[in-house]
Amino acid sequence: MGDVGHGIKIIRDFKEVTKDFPEFSFSIKLQHRDNTFFHPDFIARTDYKYIKRFTETKLSRDDFRKLTDAIRDHGFITMCTPWDEPSVDLMEELDYDIIKIASCSFTDWPLLERVVKTTRPIIASTAAAELEDIDKVVSFLSHRSKQFAIMHCVGEYPCLREHLELNQIDFFRSRYPGELIGFSTHEDPENLESIKIAVAKGAMLFEKHIAVPTEHYAVNAYSASPSQVRAWLESARDALVMCGVQGRRRDIFEKEVADIEPLQRGAFASKSIKKGDKITAKDLFVAMPNTKGQLIAKHLSKYTEFRAKRDFQPKEPLMLEELETKELRGKVNEIVTQLRQLLKKKKIALPPYVDIEISHHYGLDRFAEHGAILIKIINLSYSKMLVVLFPGQAYPRHHHIQKDETYHLLHGDLTVEVEGEKTHLKEGDVLSIEKGSKHSFSSSKGAIVEEVSTTYVQGDSVYEDESINANPDRKIHLTFWPDRK
Repeated sequence: MGDVGHGIKIIRDFKEVTKDFPEFSFSIKLQHRDNTFFHPDFIARTDYKYIKRFTETKLSRDDFRKLTDAIRDHGFITMCTPWDEPSVDLMEELDYDIIKIASCSFTDWPLLERVVKTTRPIIASTAAAELEDIDKVVSFLSHRSKQFAIMHCVGEYPCLREHLELNQIDFFRSRYPGELIGFSTHEDPENLESIKIAVAKGAMLFEKHIAVPTEHYAVNAYSASPSQVRAWLESARDALVMCGVQGRRRDIFEKEVADIEPLQRGAFASKSIKKGDKITAKDLFVAMPNTKGQLIAKHLSKYTEFRAKRDFQPKEPLMLEELETKELRGKVNEIVTQLRQLLKKKKIALPPYVDIEISHHYGLDRFAEHGAILIKIINLSYSKMLVVLFPGQAYPRHHHIQKDETYHLLHGDLTVEVEGEKTHLKEGDVLSIEKGSKHSFSSSKGAIVEEVSTTYVQGDSVYEDESINANPDRKIHLTFWPDRK
């Protein structure tokens, strides 16, 4: 309202609210317009609503300094919205922490070009912006290595509930992965549901208009009083508590384990088992109830082997301490970990999850010598997969009945033998192999090969070594979730 004293009162009153919410960081944001923002023939006009309001409440540079000092003195982060280039100069002079781009300035390219010359982080609101423009601004800021956040915002004052469009938070997080996404709100201050939804959707920043009602100044329909902001923050806190951890599997609570375990089926001998016997699926059955320490259904993986340490009679519970356990999954986990590290090191981007095939032609124990990992990207009338070999690995000689394929070496080295002729591929090299051609390949330093082919058909590979063809267990099929930015 052009009243510095009232501005300082707002800062002071909201400090009393925010001090009770240490889990959040808070900023009080100002706005600044230089006189050059207005056409000289219109600056004194009173028939233009916004020009009249802006000029009648204009603060001096000294006023801005007083407010900025008060914001810092009360422990707030400083932020300001410049509406023109000279205002950016003032922001640098007063050393604001963050620059905010208003929705109306989102595509103000002269202003944006001035803003990116500063070292400050940038928060930009997107009300009324077309998707093409948002893409352009994100690209503009990204290519200048700016630290920035994008705010979902609806430029309606106040914003109706049915216009909040909170799913835009999901849309922005998906379209601009790795960027901070926030929510700039203008809804009725009594609406406490929207902040909960925005928190649950993963918004990380929130902007709200605030006001302190006095006998001189009324509050508009979208600005929140201190008591309303307190309720709003309590709602946000409640949402954070209910949403829990992000980006990882949650911790498992002792009580839920105690409540779930009695409902799981335990393993019992289905016939007499002798000490030293390997226990197979035919030797046991699973049923309720289980006993603490008993072998249960979740332990019965094909990658775990059990042998009896004593004789068991039919219907006896199979207790873990009375069984010798051998984990076969360990080697598979090692291979997957090695794959994950290689893909991350070489910056290979994959879909959110993919099917992979670990080919171990002579068993997992000899995988380091013979084998490969096939990462299946797409398989239609055409196919694309990545073939990964670790250092020193070789893939046995074979041919395809139906598939024509082309190798494109992305990383490492690859020696390919086709019908007795060897070719040493370097990174970027391409080699095509027709169906029916007998071939093998190997790598001394390791390789990542892009294979583009006709449709991949299970069982289409015929190996020269008949022992491989006769081995039905030479492949392990897994779903793989790569590390993504």
